[in-house]
Amino acid sequence: MGTIKANASGWIHDTWSKRSLFAWQEGYGAFSVSRSNRDSVAEYVRSQKEHHRTMRFKKELMTLLRKHDVAFDERSIWD
Repeated sequence: MGTIKANASGWIHDTWSKRSLFAWQEGYGAFSVSRSNRDSVAEYVRSQKEHHRTMRFKKELMTLLRKHDVAFDERSIWD
């Protein structure tokens, strides 16, 4: 994951000079998707900008974690 983040950062900085302050957060999350849900996930990705106007990322992530019984400590998840 570190290699992907490093390469993506370099690409962002090379492609958009106005994004010189871009930096990744510490850590990452990874989720798998069944093939049968591929189309709905692709649509979610395409409409993410609009979607996050009504549901903030933090709330969505915690809702997803709770829905799938993933244990987390809300006090430290955003450090």
